[in-house]
Amino acid sequence: MEPAPAWRDAHPDLARWLEALPEEDCQDWEERLPELSSVLAGYVPALARYRDLLDLPRLATEAEGRQAELAEVAAVDMPGRKRQQAGAFAAAISPLGYPVLDWCCGKGHLGRTLARRGVVQVTGFEWNPELVTDGNRLAEHYGDPVRLSHQDVMVDGLKLPERHHGVALHACGDLHRRLMQSGAQARLPRLSLSPCCYHLTGDERYQLQARQTREYGECLSVDRNDLRLAVQETVTAPERVREQTTRISTWRLGFDALQRELTGNGHYLPVPSHPAGLNNGRFEDFCRWAAAKKQLTLPADVDWAEWLARGEARYRQVRRHELLRHLFRRPLELWLVLDYAVFLEEQGYRVRLGTFCDRQLTPRNLLLDAEREGG
Repeated sequence: MEPAPAWRDAHPDLARWLEALPEEDCQDWEERLPELSSVLAGYVPALARYRDLLDLPRLATEAEGRQAELAEVAAVDMPGRKRQQAGAFAAAISPLGYPVLDWCCGKGHLGRTLARRGVVQVTGFEWNPELVTDGNRLAEHYGDPVRLSHQDVMVDGLKLPERHHGVALHACGDLHRRLMQSGAQARLPRLSLSPCCYHLTGDERYQLQARQTREYGECLSVDRNDLRLAVQETVTAPERVREQTTRISTWRLGFDALQRELTGNGHYLPVPSHPAGLNNGRFEDFCRWAAAKKQLTLPADVDWAEWLARGEARYRQVRRHELLRHLFRRPLELWLVLDYAVFLEEQGYRVRLGTFCDRQLTPRNLLLDAEREGG
């Protein structure tokens, strides 16, 4: 029996509608999920509230973001998209009134962007010493008041500089949560962060941050793998990367169909990340690698064309089923960030939540901007 999601039995009409979609419509709906929610509300009435629940204010205009960008001549080692993101972030948190602590700062690109907007001093914390060295060299060369330090922000007892504005642009998982927790404990006057990679955590299950939201913890409990859904969007990926993702996904599903046949195992068999060298190889090469990883002996007479065809058929079905799953990508992310917002309010901050740029620039465009009551 071919595997199918549990919701398919409960909503057969919805499943039939999705599975009948032509490929071009499938791709079109992937880019227009809010509009898809309106159509699917005919099958799942609660989806009628989708757009209203996800409506957020824009905290800076596109023109303001461009004006705040680091000049291209000074943006050494800074890809254009990152430069635009930093400019949009800087515009959204302006005006700036405190020295800045740039959290997980890399080479200090965000810090240097903020320094051009009147910040007296930027201190950066970064774990990679090579990035610290390169960043300090850039800041010195361009005369920016930025100083980066080699620092593991996850160590116990980390001391933060007093009366600083903590900022983090796309710090991952536990790293941005540590800024919230440590910054609130140190009573920093302002915290501004755009979270990313919520699933990068040492906890098996997501730990709600706010006391108030923990009271409703039984309503939704998500594990580390569930959290991946919040960041599974490739709107900024080039076409080559999308095609590669499709090919590898097809191969994984083809191998899974093969292993089910050989082992009688009715469950999906997770396979670890594959070596990059397999990307441009053959389906057979991928299957032999995956079988070795899972200690599975393959027969000598495998019909590779048949199992590849099964993988392609499964991918077409999964692709359509995932449209429904992807509808919950943004709601899950917003649920996480609202937990952060309530936590910060409980710590005595006034919180703004909105977007700082279009999703075409980065899907991770949510911004929490928190100012402590009384400064």
